[in-house]
Order: sequence, then C-alpha cells, then structure tokens
Amino acid sequence: MGVVLTAPEPVWALGAPLLEGPVWVQRDAALWFVDIKSHRIHRFDPASGERRSWDAPAQVGFCLPAANGKFVAGLQTGLAIFDPADRSFTPLTDPEPALPGNRLNDGTVDPAGRLWFGTMDDGESEVTGRIYRLGGDGRCVAETAAVSISNGPAVSPDGRTLYHVDTLGGVIHSAAIGDGGILGDSRVFATIPNSEGFPDGPAVDAEGCVWIGLYNGAAVRRYSPAGELLDVVAFPVGAITKVAFGGPDLRTVYATTASKHLDADGRAEEPHAGDLFAFRVSVPGLPGTEVSVGL
Repeated sequence: MGVVLTAPEPVWALGAPLLEGPVWVQRDAALWFVDIKSHRIHRFDPASGERRSWDAPAQVGFCLPAANGKFVAGLQTGLAIFDPADRSFTPLTDPEPALPGNRLNDGTVDPAGRLWFGTMDDGESEVTGRIYRLGGDGRCVAETAAVSISNGPAVSPDGRTLYHVDTLGGVIHSAAIGDGGILGDSRVFATIPNSEGFPDGPAVDAEGCVWIGLYNGAAVRRYSPAGELLDVVAFPVGAITKVAFGGPDLRTVYATTASKHLDADGRAEEPHAGDLFAFRVSVPGLPGTEVSVGL
C-alpha cells in the first residue's frame, strides 16, 4: 500500500505563471512559497485560511526562514534579507555578479543551518547554473558542475546527503556532505526520460525518501533512499514544480505548479495550472531548519 492518502486538490487558486519553493515555516505554522515570474512571495495559513502576498524587487526563486526572525530570499540579483513586517529587501551577497542572465532558483536549509541554493540561466539554455552553499564567512561557494537549470537541493534526514537536480538532463544527483559542508563527488541517484517529464524541485520525508515534482509530467514521484521508484501521485495539471511537507503533523504535502508554458487552449484544458495544491500522506516530512550560517 502506498503512502498517499488523498488526491491532490487546489487550496489557493492563483493561476500563476511559475510557483516555486514551498516551505513550511514552523514558527508561524504557515506555508511560504514564491511566484518567480510575477516577483511575488506568498504565505498560506491553512488553519485560518489567511492568504498574504508581498512584492519582490526582482524574480524570486525562494524565501527561507532565517534564525534572526526574518527570511533569506533568492532574487535574480542575489541573496537578500526579507522582512515581511516592513516589506524590505536588504542585499546580502550576489553569487554570480558576472552572470546577469542567471537567476537564483530553489533552495533549502540543512540541519546545521546552512543555506544551499541553485542558479540557472533565465533563458533556460546556457550551461551556467550551479548549486551553491552560503559559507560561514558570508561568501557563496560553488559546489557542483554547471548545468542549464539546477533544481533543489534537498537534504537527507541525517544531514549527510545532498540531492540536486539537472532538470533538462533528467538526472537527480546525490552527494555526500562532508565536514564544514564541503560537498563530495556527485553520483546519479535516479534518471527520468524527458518524455515522462522534467524533474523539478525535490523534498525528503522522514523515511529518507525523495519526492520530486515533474514539470510537464503531471505527477509527483517518491523514490526510496536507494533510488527505487515507490509511488506516483497523479495531478490534474502538467507542471508540478516542488512539494513541501506541512501542517501540525507534517503529513500534508503542498505542491506548487506552473502555467507559463500553456497557451490559451492549454489554460482552458488545465484551469488549475499555477495553483497551490495539497494532499495527505501517511509518512511525515522533516521539521524545518532556519538559516543561521553566514548571516
């Protein structure tokens, strides 16, 4: 019997071009996520139903909680400290000042409080995207080889394995996280043919299984820690960008989706493309960690 208990249902009808980066923020019991192309940050409180949004000064790939009570936002212009209280964005550092055509795309925080994030060519063709780690000195360290569209990363429950994705190549990689956050050599964790969809953002549950959204695959997949396909969750929309575990028991899976690839006919066929979805599972996710290193 699979771990999926309910079918995905839309919980916030946004019809957005490109939702991404869902993260459950425990300190305020809410889901935070972004709409990259609309330069928006969203917050969804499932208990009250409250929905709030903030404008970002540039394309925003992620918004992750920081130990200072604020957030670290990944903008096209680099990392910034975001304060929802006054809607301010304070520049932190730009990992790629010589690559203005790149933007930041997806991120995570490991159990040690280290921020890991990816970059990509905004035109989705040049091989200029990498996975970075924000070091204790505030500098960004490139940890992977270049790809066009990097996604993830996500981290195993013990904090010792990093998963990162070459979306156009259809490959999910894993690499050991060494002392001080130094990343070991990457190996192939799983491959997905382009005909089945493009692997997008990953997340890891309490059993160490890797969940991956499929862009143009109309599904989310769950892989064992050994890379074996265990479950497939079908969606009524084609582009699923990432999932996150939330709710009081961390057993509600939230999924962000996209509509930017659809023409008018496609939008008519997929009226919920670009909405936020949710479904229930029997295996919980992992408690979130706040960024504390390098700030």
